[in-house]
Amino acid sequence: MTTLKEIQIFEPAYNYIDDGKEHGLLSKFEPGTRVLPKGYQLAPMFRTLPVDIVLEKDVAVTLRDGKTIYVDVFRPVVTEKVPVIIAWSPYGKSGGSAPRTTNLFNMLGLNNGMLSGLAKFEGPDPAHWCAQGYAVCNPDARGIAHSEGDINMIGTQEGRDCADLIEWLAIQEWCNSKVAMSGTSYLAISQWFTAAEQPPHLAAINPWEGLSDAYRDLSMRGGMPDLNFTKRLQVNHVSAKNTMREDVYEEAISYPLANNAIWEDKTARLDKITVPAYVVASYSNTLHTAGTFRAWRGMASTEKWLRIHNTQEWPDYYTDENMEDLRRFFNHYLKGENNGWEQTPRVRYAIHDFEGGDLINQPASEFPPNDVTNQKYYLDGRFRKLTTEIPPQEAKVIYDTESDPGLASFIVRFDTETVMVGYPKVHLWVEAEGADDMDLFILVQKLDVHGNHLQQFIVPNQGAMMQDLTEHGGSVLRYKGSNGRLRVSARHLDEKLSTNIVPAHSFDRVEKLQAGEIAEIEIDLFPIGMVFYPGEQLRLVVSSKNDLGAIMPGTPAYIPENKGKHIIHTGKSHASYLQLPIKKSD
Repeated sequence: MTTLKEIQIFEPAYNYIDDGKEHGLLSKFEPGTRVLPKGYQLAPMFRTLPVDIVLEKDVAVTLRDGKTIYVDVFRPVVTEKVPVIIAWSPYGKSGGSAPRTTNLFNMLGLNNGMLSGLAKFEGPDPAHWCAQGYAVCNPDARGIAHSEGDINMIGTQEGRDCADLIEWLAIQEWCNSKVAMSGTSYLAISQWFTAAEQPPHLAAINPWEGLSDAYRDLSMRGGMPDLNFTKRLQVNHVSAKNTMREDVYEEAISYPLANNAIWEDKTARLDKITVPAYVVASYSNTLHTAGTFRAWRGMASTEKWLRIHNTQEWPDYYTDENMEDLRRFFNHYLKGENNGWEQTPRVRYAIHDFEGGDLINQPASEFPPNDVTNQKYYLDGRFRKLTTEIPPQEAKVIYDTESDPGLASFIVRFDTETVMVGYPKVHLWVEAEGADDMDLFILVQKLDVHGNHLQQFIVPNQGAMMQDLTEHGGSVLRYKGSNGRLRVSARHLDEKLSTNIVPAHSFDRVEKLQAGEIAEIEIDLFPIGMVFYPGEQLRLVVSSKNDLGAIMPGTPAYIPENKGKHIIHTGKSHASYLQLPIKKSD
């Protein structure tokens, strides 16, 4: 059997610019210890420190294979021992004050003044956590900046390295031996892989929206080689030591199927995660939603909590209310406080209405809630409707993939208030004319009583530029409805992972369509929490076009490999349907 090291692809890392600006105001390599006094301000745009903070800068940590990485440790000036929170990612340990971070926050309408500039990008802010009696550790991962070794992107190597750091931190004289992890996006991804290593002193994790399978969530979603954001992530792999970086972009091109060592290594071993976990998710994050919910379902932890919010990960992460909620969780598991945290509902979910009346923190013991029924809505190709009864006549809906609109939709209007909470899916019978494959994109939209598509910005900036950037892109910034995608030749279901609620594909084979073949497929859609008021409508869109566009502004969108015509079969023996999680009315 081919080993991981035999097939990994490495290229020279990008050059690290050590100017104290490009990678943050504290990014210069300057080992030593100093005290940042209360009132200290890193730069005028940032908040001042509420307490004195000890900064141990560029501390060397030796990993199990002898490589040295460097970390910054921020800790409160106190005599008692304190727990520590790790922010693990390949982003520079001083990246919170880098221009790319501050400019991004400005673009999104986020106030840089809510943070001290000492936080790693997407990580916990030392100004807040030191004031709460915690230390924060910002590492430069293997190969990044002055750290030694070759850079690995998502996988068990990062998990092992962070596990080594956890055990090193736990025995420091200022540490109470309790270590946690927190952060959003990549800082959440790394937690799945680290927790699976089961380091003895990891006391709790807090993954705040993070994919858990690099094949299915990042590079090859739906079996399509959507690699532009993968390439963008790799730009962060910078080194001052002329190290090598793993080129996941090239690996995806070389190994397009999931059944090899590359992708197995980049799939989190969720059944190995047993540590207490406070997981945060949203329905709208086109990069992280599927992976976060998959991790929540699959992790073995018996003490796990899920909160589903209604905005975007960065503003949600830094709000005072949510930081206080997280403090209670950490205080319980890292300080041993009997503060009632265990009485917190295991699930708190949001319900979008796209009209300013969202509900949040709805309590439940599980997700989906136990009062949800999965209802089939059948596609009727004759009238382009969705109906709860199988249409008695078969009908075909045909669209040309090489001309507009290149899609077909089906609508149902609700007579009574209808709430959906859970996992939708589509079960379709499809055929290609003039092609042997199909790239299909699914979107479940909410329409108002007049048929207008309702959407929701999930970042503060709703100005003209943000309108432009999210019209056909920037999908993590503007929620347009539950979505899914599948290349039909990748339709084979994984019998071990699939359920009637959430289908999962094996992505281990290519099954091209024969002329005239009608294929039966299932596509998992993002979980949903949405209310439809009387008279409002749901529109199911089946499209040959990538209508949501790229994940983030500035990243090219994936261009589908479609040609010819798509045929959707409906009714009778080819009863295509949309399955929706309908909550029982009160």
